[in-house]
Amino acid sequence: MLLIHCPHCREAREEEEYSYRGEAHIVRPLAPESLSDEEWGDYLFFRSNPKGIHHEMWYHAVGCRRYFNVTRDTLTYEILESYLIGQQPAVTGATS
Repeated sequence: MLLIHCPHCREAREEEEYSYRGEAHIVRPLAPESLSDEEWGDYLFFRSNPKGIHHEMWYHAVGCRRYFNVTRDTLTYEILESYLIGQQPAVTGATS
């Protein structure tokens, strides 16, 4: 069971209160109509699946009902930080 800290509520709760929303920091194309079908498909469907540090978006469905980002190690499932949408992560590389 993961304990996830919501930066809006400022408390850690069990993961059942949250909903995983995918990889964080995905930027929507400014002019999607100018993309080829292949480029649009890449944007919609292809995400990194790293071994190690990964930035994810979560939604606090049972609490404040707000989105935020989490940095998680996919090898250990350890949550290294949580931070607000629009902020940059403090943890960006492999941990030692």
